Amino acid sequence: MGVGAGALSAAALTYWVRMSSWSQRLGPFPWHVETDRRVVALTFDDGPNEPYTSQLADLFVERGVHATFFQVGLNVKAFPDATRRLLADGHEIGNHSWSHDFTRCLRDSVMADEILRTQDLQEEITGQRPTLYRPPWLWRSRGLFRTLREQGLTPVSGEFAHEFEPFQIPAAWTARRALGRASPGKILIFHDGYDIRGGDHTQTVRAVQLTVDRLRDAGYEFVTVPELLALG
Repeated sequence: MGVGAGALSAAALTYWVRMSSWSQRLGPFPWHVETDRRVVALTFDDGPNEPYTSQLADLFVERGVHATFFQVGLNVKAFPDATRRLLADGHEIGNHSWSHDFTRCLRDSVMADEILRTQDLQEEITGQRPTLYRPPWLWRSRGLFRTLREQGLTPVSGEFAHEFEPFQIPAAWTARRALGRASPGKILIFHDGYDIRGGDHTQTVRAVQLTVDRLRDAGYEFVTVPELLALG
């Protein structure tokens, strides 16, 4: 094997271990549970981001759906009422770091501070500390898992509804891919924001509506991540 091929293999292994949805090499990182029940857990990263987080909340009230929102601390600070509303509606709120800055994910001590700051802010705003954590870009390390154990946080993975959904591709494309990836016990990842930049997420809201309606027609129910993990 040449130097170039060896470097590519090492990079692929690093990606698989540290950033894939599925690797359990560094610690438990659930992306689904084994169950015969036709249930899925819808999850959302990078919010809150108004008005799109509230549009999702309105959609879920209409359809009686509960979901799990992994929120960025700086975005919670910008839109605290959106976070309060989600919790009041019965959704689960998780920690998704303070800044969603990839360079800050690479140092365990810095990431530990990001996690703790978001925990403290969420408790200040809602009166509850999150019990779930999803790392930005799914990046993890042994130090991250150590911090999560110390903070009493459960790490959560999932499968992306569509890899390009955060960039607001047409809703029908995202919904088609999400429906193909949905299966009993699956955790699906959408985005109601983009890092700390927010942006127009109209296509995500529409994609979620399409996905929910078609999965429900297929006999699926929707649960939060804690409800799903209890089935495993």
